[in-house]
Amino acid sequence: MKEDLAHKRPWLLASLLFGLSYPFAAIWHVPEMFAVFWKMASIGSLVPYALRKHHSGEFAILAAVLGLCSLADGVLEFSLTGGAAVFAAAHLLAIILYTRHRRVKPVFSQQALGIIVAVLTPIIAYLLAGPLAALYAAILAIMAGMAWTSNFPRYRVGIGAMMFVASDLFIFWREGQGGTFPGIAWAIWLLYYLGMVLIATGVVQTLVKRGHYEEG
Repeated sequence: MKEDLAHKRPWLLASLLFGLSYPFAAIWHVPEMFAVFWKMASIGSLVPYALRKHHSGEFAILAAVLGLCSLADGVLEFSLTGGAAVFAAAHLLAIILYTRHRRVKPVFSQQALGIIVAVLTPIIAYLLAGPLAALYAAILAIMAGMAWTSNFPRYRVGIGAMMFVASDLFIFWREGQGGTFPGIAWAIWLLYYLGMVLIATGVVQTLVKRGHYEEG
């Protein structure tokens, strides 16, 4: 299976190798700049995965989202505000993507969860870390709500977006309230990273299936 993944989806395999090993960078005392590259490569490797055989339309939008997230991962190491701004830009592009793929007549429970996430996330962020966090969280929450109510697979793209929300709420709790627990850094990273993998693979595979393209 690993050989098949390496042959058919080498950039996805590269992302998994970077992303799943990144938490060990601190344990291994990896030099800062190399650790930043390692972190950025985790999501950055998903850009060519999205573009391997598709270079326009929704694939280009997804690649731009992934590229901005990779950039934000690097900026975040030097400026929390700067990283949040780049992530916000990525969320706005993702909202455009999900808007173009609205689910026809979503059931009430789907709509209700999307609305609840969109409303509660910025409120929680405000209580944890203040108004700037709430402003960013409002954009994040709209993105997650749109992902959940889009016609992409909810149990991949929707859950991936919700994992992103959970990761950022942990960051707000840690930075704003000084809250922590053993393994919080791992939880923040793995929720975010695996959430992004679910989003990327869910969107790409769905678009491939609908457009009769060969998956990259």
